[in-house]
Amino acid sequence: MDTIDVRTIIPRDRHPLIFQTFDALADGAGFELVNDHDPKPLYYQFLHERPGQFTWQYLEQGPSTWRVAIRRQSQDNPTDSGAQDHD
Repeated sequence: MDTIDVRTIIPRDRHPLIFQTFDALADGAGFELVNDHDPKPLYYQFLHERPGQFTWQYLEQGPSTWRVAIRRQSQDNPTDSGAQDHD
């Protein structure tokens, strides 16, 4: 799984890069997001813009480093909420 460490990226460029990366994924593929804060706003943006298309799993929850596995759902097996283990 590829890793995207957005801690060194200008904040306004982070979400577009993450969505561009997600949109290029094959079904079932994913990446690990590394951030310096809880990316919960990004999670809600995914719910709004890519409903039923993704899974979200926290791998590490702070305090200084947050890691999330984000995967593209198979089109044959979408979820209702688009998320798993988001809390």
